[in-house]
Amino acid sequence: KTGRVLAAPTVNPLYLEAAGNIVRNQGIALDTLPMSDAGTLDLDALRAVEETPAAIVVQQPNFFGGFEDVDAITDWAAERGALVIAVVNPLTLSVLAPPGDWGTNGADIACGDGQPFGIPMASGGPSFGFICCRKALVRQMPGRIIGRTEDTEGEVGYALTLQAREQHIRRNKATSNICTNQGLLVTAATIHLSLLGAEGLKQAALASAANTRALVAALTAIDGVERRFAGGYFHECVIELPVPVAQVMPALLDAGLLPGVDLGAYHDDMAHCLLVCATEKRTAAEIEAFAAALGAALTEEAA
Repeated sequence: KTGRVLAAPTVNPLYLEAAGNIVRNQGIALDTLPMSDAGTLDLDALRAVEETPAAIVVQQPNFFGGFEDVDAITDWAAERGALVIAVVNPLTLSVLAPPGDWGTNGADIACGDGQPFGIPMASGGPSFGFICCRKALVRQMPGRIIGRTEDTEGEVGYALTLQAREQHIRRNKATSNICTNQGLLVTAATIHLSLLGAEGLKQAALASAANTRALVAALTAIDGVERRFAGGYFHECVIELPVPVAQVMPALLDAGLLPGVDLGAYHDDMAHCLLVCATEKRTAAEIEAFAAALGAALTEEAA
């Protein structure tokens, strides 16, 4: 294996940019593989890779909202001794297979954004991330490891099990990045999880998926609007417009909508593509208003 990490082309480009900034001075190459016409990692291109990488990064659901063949990807990596780094939306794990169940052996590292667990968007932040891994890798984890135990009365308790001392004595080499800001958000998420429980999270996930399907159905009923990729999706989906997204975005914003992500900012061939999303909070009236506003904007552009 080499100091090379492969990434599916459907990993959030902002994640890849941030990771690239971190590893580029560490002798680690972060290379992106080709994408298939279905908006997923091209498995034929993956199988053609000759040099075994140190790891492969895959996002599920991916940046376009679609589903990767994580079983095939994970098994490919396991056969070559490469690590699998899973980037996941934690809410989806209430209904989708967790990274530990991917393929024959599961992923080695899982990470993601905790924002779906009751954290407000707040103009893009702050939020908190999470990361977990196999026991064999736990001593390379940043931050603190909290362990579950029992107190002297047999009650469940939690204690600081592992903490890298380097954050105190070798600050310039520290891997930890925990601070009070994230600690408060984690507390809020803990309360959110406690209130919803496993069944509540599942219902929120299913409601999000159902709302997005209703949104996509309403938008694709507009003349000239269609889905870009035909595969399955969770609660994000790419729609393609008859005009560049940038031309209708101002009208949608003026209508009080957050219309989604203009994918032309990340892919030159997707200037007409809009990544839309609906969560469990959206109503039928809001979905109808979105479709009406987009239809009106497209009509005005065509006039």
